[in-house]
Amino acid sequence: MAILTERSRWRSGGGAFVVVLFLCLTESRYRRVDAQHCVWYGECGESTIVPGKKYNCDYTGPPRPLPDEGHKLLHDLCPGLDYGDRSLCCDVNQLRTLEGSLQLPLQFLSRCPACFLNLMNLFCELTCSPRQSLFMNATEVGSGVDPALANETNVLKVDYYIGNMFASAMYNACKDVQAPSSNLKALSLLCGKDASKCNATNWIQYMFDTSNGQSPFPIVPIFSDGPEAGFTPMDNQTWACNDSLEDGSGPCSCQDCAATCGPKPVPPVPPAPWTILGVDAMVVIMWISYVAFLLVFVGGVLCTWCYRRRMIMSEYGPILDSNNPMSLNGENSTGADASCCETLGERFEGALRSLFTAWGSFCVRQPALVVLTTLVLVAAASSGLVYMRITTDPVDLWAAGGSRARQEKAYFDEHFGPFFRTEQMIITTPINETFIYSPYFGGADVPFGAIFRKDILYQVLDLQLQVEALVATYEGQDVTLMDICLSPLAPYNNNCTILSLLNYFQNSRAVLDHIKSDPFFIYADYHSHFLYCVSAPASLNDTTLLHDPCMGTFGGPVFPWLALGGYDGTNYNNATALVITFPVNNYLNDTTRVGKAKAWEQEFIRFMKSYDNPNLTVSFSSERSIEDEIDRESENDVSTILVSYIIMFVYISLALGHIQSCRRLLVDSKVSLGIAGILIVLSSVACSLGIFSYAGVPLTLIVIEVIPFLVLAVGVDNIFIIVQTLQRDERMHQEELHQQIGRILGDVAPSMFLSSISETVAFFLGALSNMPAVRTFSLFAGLAVFIDFLLQISCFVSLLGMDARRQEKNRLDILFCVKLPEGHEEKTDGWLFRFFKKIYAPFIMKEWVRPIVVAVFVGMLSFSVAVVNKVDVGLDQKLSMPDDSYVLQYFKNLSTYLHTGPPVYFVVEEGLNYSSADGQNAVCGGVGCRNDSLVQQVYSASLISEYTTIAYTPSSWLDDYFDWVKPQSSCCRYYNTTGAFCNASVVDTSCVHCRDMTPSGKQRPTGEDFMHFLPMFLSDNPNIKCGKGGHAAYSAAVDFNETAVGATYFMTYHTILKDSPDFIDALKMARVLADNITQSLDHKVFAYSIFYVFYEQYLTIAYDTALNLGVSLAAILLVSTVLLGFELWAAVLVSLTIAMILVNMFGVMWLWGISLNAVSLVNLVMSCGISVEFCSHIVRAFSVSMKNNRVERAEEALAHMGSSVFSGITLTKFGGIIILAMSKSQIFKIFYFRMYLAIVLLGATHGLIFLPVLLSYIGPSVNKAKVFAAKQRYAGTEREPLLNY
Repeated sequence: MAILTERSRWRSGGGAFVVVLFLCLTESRYRRVDAQHCVWYGECGESTIVPGKKYNCDYTGPPRPLPDEGHKLLHDLCPGLDYGDRSLCCDVNQLRTLEGSLQLPLQFLSRCPACFLNLMNLFCELTCSPRQSLFMNATEVGSGVDPALANETNVLKVDYYIGNMFASAMYNACKDVQAPSSNLKALSLLCGKDASKCNATNWIQYMFDTSNGQSPFPIVPIFSDGPEAGFTPMDNQTWACNDSLEDGSGPCSCQDCAATCGPKPVPPVPPAPWTILGVDAMVVIMWISYVAFLLVFVGGVLCTWCYRRRMIMSEYGPILDSNNPMSLNGENSTGADASCCETLGERFEGALRSLFTAWGSFCVRQPALVVLTTLVLVAAASSGLVYMRITTDPVDLWAAGGSRARQEKAYFDEHFGPFFRTEQMIITTPINETFIYSPYFGGADVPFGAIFRKDILYQVLDLQLQVEALVATYEGQDVTLMDICLSPLAPYNNNCTILSLLNYFQNSRAVLDHIKSDPFFIYADYHSHFLYCVSAPASLNDTTLLHDPCMGTFGGPVFPWLALGGYDGTNYNNATALVITFPVNNYLNDTTRVGKAKAWEQEFIRFMKSYDNPNLTVSFSSERSIEDEIDRESENDVSTILVSYIIMFVYISLALGHIQSCRRLLVDSKVSLGIAGILIVLSSVACSLGIFSYAGVPLTLIVIEVIPFLVLAVGVDNIFIIVQTLQRDERMHQEELHQQIGRILGDVAPSMFLSSISETVAFFLGALSNMPAVRTFSLFAGLAVFIDFLLQISCFVSLLGMDARRQEKNRLDILFCVKLPEGHEEKTDGWLFRFFKKIYAPFIMKEWVRPIVVAVFVGMLSFSVAVVNKVDVGLDQKLSMPDDSYVLQYFKNLSTYLHTGPPVYFVVEEGLNYSSADGQNAVCGGVGCRNDSLVQQVYSASLISEYTTIAYTPSSWLDDYFDWVKPQSSCCRYYNTTGAFCNASVVDTSCVHCRDMTPSGKQRPTGEDFMHFLPMFLSDNPNIKCGKGGHAAYSAAVDFNETAVGATYFMTYHTILKDSPDFIDALKMARVLADNITQSLDHKVFAYSIFYVFYEQYLTIAYDTALNLGVSLAAILLVSTVLLGFELWAAVLVSLTIAMILVNMFGVMWLWGISLNAVSLVNLVMSCGISVEFCSHIVRAFSVSMKNNRVERAEEALAHMGSSVFSGITLTKFGGIIILAMSKSQIFKIFYFRMYLAIVLLGATHGLIFLPVLLSYIGPSVNKAKVFAAKQRYAGTEREPLLNY
């Protein structure tokens, strides 16, 4: 990848590709040369300014004929110049020196032929022009110190008059040329400063300055538009970058020439917010709708009230009139007038009642058989827990195996290896001061932050070296950073990749202390070196007097945006943070090497936790940090969860009993039955986990944390309903205990069956979700709820019968052997039942209260609908960490200081023919490439990065390969004896160029040539003579064999991504771009980044949420319709109320800052199930009530079922939920405490306040068949007078 690439830049050799000219040094002279004559000819003494370079020989005579051996070289170097008879002011040696000096510029600028031709004009005219004296003046000459050259005179300094138009045209042709491997403009590597600060003047000045380490003597460019001091500026013809050349070369590509592109792409205008009169449209619409509803509703209520007052009769008059044949209370009612659906519903419910009555009686009569059978079955199912696997891999948790992101990740890992592991430190200092650096050679003062103080840098370097020296142990072996780190040039260079500011100084105090000074002035020090390196990170030789390299010790550049943080724009000197990154190798299926990496990471974490320095504030993270902290969080929250469940268990055990008097406290208490009920709930959970573990379905932490809560809510509610119904029931004459419990079970079990089956079906349908966390939860939850129901109507009923016998015999609870003396106690109703019956239910049903209830709840619904589209999507990774986690500070600093986003790879799948011109043109970004090529489209996207989130031009192995293989370049050579590759740094006469300097040789390689030289390119290490070697940059980017190239990638970076919406948008835009490229190429291309697999779920989470909740509601509607005796309207009211609860949950999520993600979606699916418990029991009690009108039926349902629902599910869960607020886990506080509390409060208020009121207004009519059947069933019994209670 580009951040680890070794780049020997032109600038690393000084960047100035001035002709290396040989002359001898003697005493200084000044003289003027007549026009149309030479200024120099040939090479003389060695330069005293730049050792190894030579001066040109002073010569003022006419041009000399060029020997035949130089003709071809002249044509290759200066193809655009016509020198006639080839009498020149240079010899063959000077041409060869010129050729060598132009190697690195050739590699970076020749991708734009017009740019390079203009540059060649500049240097060919300088070196060889037969009319040198027109525009050149040797202002200093001198004799050489070499005795052998005593008679020669060296040119020591020249003035070079250059036309302003020529300089500007040359700069304009070159300013946009890219350096594909480094995501930079080429001028950033050739101008001595960042390309944004480079212009025509300072670029040429830099190339001719001796400080660049290349120019052997000063060449002073003088820019003028006309004759000056008797000299005529060199103002040759120039070519614009969008011009075609005479040799057939086409215009430069759009990537390298803005003029070729046309106008800069303009991002689409973001859609304006939907507003009405400047206010959010949804808010306005819901306000209007709410007001309209209130007007209609209040008007209807008032009209009805007035009408009833005037008529002095109830709207239910026909029902109350006993003489009316339609009256339910009529003596002649036979049920014959019941509809078909009513009759069918009554028969279905009768069958259920008979079935459950018989089953309940059997369970009470045969408790030993039932309990023993239950224990055996539970033990068998729970034994599957030995095969339990818990999934902690975030990829498996959040991304479906068949999802696009998982498939693309698998493809990338298979062909290129998994993304490397990252260990990172972000370092700041509490010292708050700024100091000024004043460059000696002029320029504005430069402010530096305190983090750049040398004493601070010393301490940071010491810390870095300490980390490098850490030694861990894995399976008895020592593991060091060298054993696991990323070394892109291994085995030639085994230094670890360390992306750190200190690598500008080779991680050495000595280099950091390097200084050029005298007793009076400091000419260059670490400040000047830093300022140079941030603009040319790939340089091997800075242009200051230090001449120190910027390239990291690992052989690659350290880009400033990766090593610095907290700066503005490109003012890196304003940085307030240093970022040190240690990339570590990752492996797909090598547990040993991954284990070594994890062992070293553990030692790194241990060291960093103990590190203390008053001058440094260090936040850090390793690849394993998040997983470790989640595991630690889970362990810490075990105690919180246990306390929560213990509180619920204690409450259940105590609340089940109905104490008649203090004397019978230990008799009437039901602690043992409560514990048994809790164990049954836990057994159902264990059975569900065990059965799916048998099937090989892995568990998740969400399943373990959420399902006990869910099943406890459902199970406890049912337990309270059974027990409290028995406590309130009077045994009929000659009725035995097993018959009484059977009859009670026949009454309440259909309601339990309704809720449990509704929840089970809803959960199982929720398993259709593509989100693994939701799917797994739904499977386990659906089975657990169903098993819990089965255990409650069997084992618990048997235990209830045993407990009832104990109570009848006055035996103490728990201490069964102790018997209380006989005594008469009057049986009374429980205080909560009395409260609901005498106070709460009548109050809610008052005529003035009911409209207020409707208005309030419809208002809540309107508000929630208005904000449902404003709920944030995503999961802030900080929320997954404990409050005391060291990673939290790292996450905070990450978003505060970092200035670049994650790398993104555009992967071209295998099958594209890179050996053909068409295949190459479809991908590359240079001359001749298509305007809609892959590289070009990504480049265009980078121009509007604020919209596309693509920050830079992509690194392109193909374009660099074309530059590397050019015959003009010294990069591609081989030994003519063996055919083996010969690196550009090797000096050997047997090394020859890969391709001939022929028209065909200058073309791109195709066919066999392409595949023949590609392995050489990918094995070549960059060096000062060839900066295009592809080993470090591209060895992992190309998957190929001997005959063809397979999958490849082109890498760039995203812009800064700070929160979930940023990451989601980045994924979305990258996929849009990749799909466009795929369509253009007619070949599959996809975008891949490490975070895509986690954020893909959010692209469709709104759809998934609507689908899951919609399917669950549809299932509840269908099951409720059947199990309520085919009463469709009753089922509609249940589903409507649950839908209101769900919508209101979104309102709470918006108010409480809870985002929509997999965790909250699981809770929403769960709330759908729990809401059934709050609603279905009330509706069924209403449907079977035989009171005179809807209001009385609603009041009776609320009085009888409301107390059980409130004491069962509401109070039980409320106590346990409060404890969750004390968790150290932020995710528990937000997604469990807040959402669970909202679920319980919304469920209780809708089920116990709104739903009874709704039923009192529009509840279903009484089922006449059920009324007739009830009368027949209880005719002649003491329960007959109670029918109209």
